[in-house]
Amino acid sequence: MQIRRDYSQPFFGARRRRRGTGRLLFAYGLFMGGLLVFVSTQFDRLQMTALAMVGMAPSPTPFASTLAAQGYERYLAGDLEEAAALFEQAHRQQPDNVDYIYEYGRLLIELDRAEEALPLGDRAIELAPRDPRGYALKAKALVWMGESDEAVVVGLAGLDIDPNYAPLHAALARAYIDVGRYQLALDHGAAGVESDPMNVDARRSYAVALIWVGQREEAILQLEEALALHPNLVNTYFELAAQYRGLELYLEAIATYERIRTLDPRNPRALLRLCETYSQIGQDGQAEGYCEDALELNPNYPEAYRALGMVNYRRRNYEGAIDNFEKCVANGSDEVECWYLRGLAHYYLGDCDEAWQILQEALPMAQQLPGGENVVASITEGLRLTTVSCPAYAGRAVPTLIPPTPIPPTPIGG
Repeated sequence: MQIRRDYSQPFFGARRRRRGTGRLLFAYGLFMGGLLVFVSTQFDRLQMTALAMVGMAPSPTPFASTLAAQGYERYLAGDLEEAAALFEQAHRQQPDNVDYIYEYGRLLIELDRAEEALPLGDRAIELAPRDPRGYALKAKALVWMGESDEAVVVGLAGLDIDPNYAPLHAALARAYIDVGRYQLALDHGAAGVESDPMNVDARRSYAVALIWVGQREEAILQLEEALALHPNLVNTYFELAAQYRGLELYLEAIATYERIRTLDPRNPRALLRLCETYSQIGQDGQAEGYCEDALELNPNYPEAYRALGMVNYRRRNYEGAIDNFEKCVANGSDEVECWYLRGLAHYYLGDCDEAWQILQEALPMAQQLPGGENVVASITEGLRLTTVSCPAYAGRAVPTLIPPTPIPPTPIGG
């Protein structure tokens, strides 16, 4: 029997179909496996691309240099908190960059966070022992932390590297003030300004030295020059206004505090200083309002409770004075006014027991104050009046006055 074939099909057609299907399945498996590997390794990038296509991608992290540039812009604008935050991010990205370490540390000190700046100074010295910036940063942080003896050692070591570096002279000027070497403070203050007349910190430090030797007018000129260089630095305005008050230029001081409020409308310290200044010129009604505004912004502000209590006391609102002085003490203040004026207010309200006890507590505090003889005299007189007016205290011994002590120059502040 003869087998007849259908020659319309290839002779090996069936076998080839089976082999082609296997190859196709093998290739498909390779493709899917590769796709899975690609997706697993590039998932974050693919996710970002997909989110970007629908407008949901997060913003990319800026480069450290961009963050630093933005931080410097915020510093020039007077926003020190935001400037410090930006430099902190730059520092985190590049922790060994001395530029970022130095600028971040300087901002921390300006924000009264010197204890955080100190290790940055050490790190800068470790990374670049021949760079004076680390020494300047560490010396200034030590001054702010009350360790000026050590700051002098660090500052002088920095000057061995660069004797003309203005921030080192500025740090040494402040350190020498704290250790009572006023001529050296003046010398370094002047040297800092001479080395770099455009350095704001050098002019501010020189002003501090001038104040301590009684040259307020020259100090004001230095602070005004500093503000011409950086017109948005709030701390310099506080320093300048304090000197205006020291010279009884109260209108100039008020205008300066108002300038601070244009830069930082919610600054409770500026409101407190306005309260104090208006009180100094006898406008207690206005003073009271500014103190209340300061406490609205910061309900735990002991200095504002002290100032408001003093306004109440002068206006013979003794109940209000006692209330505010008690809040001053409750918020951790050891300012003697919150003690002895509270005792006198109790006396005027006829509360002899409270008056005697509080005045007795205030007396050793006042005796420790440099130039505190007037306060001691007020306390002693309050105790004497208590023995006269209160039968239960008749015949009680009243302490004698201590000899007066010299009053040192008023330091720069604000």
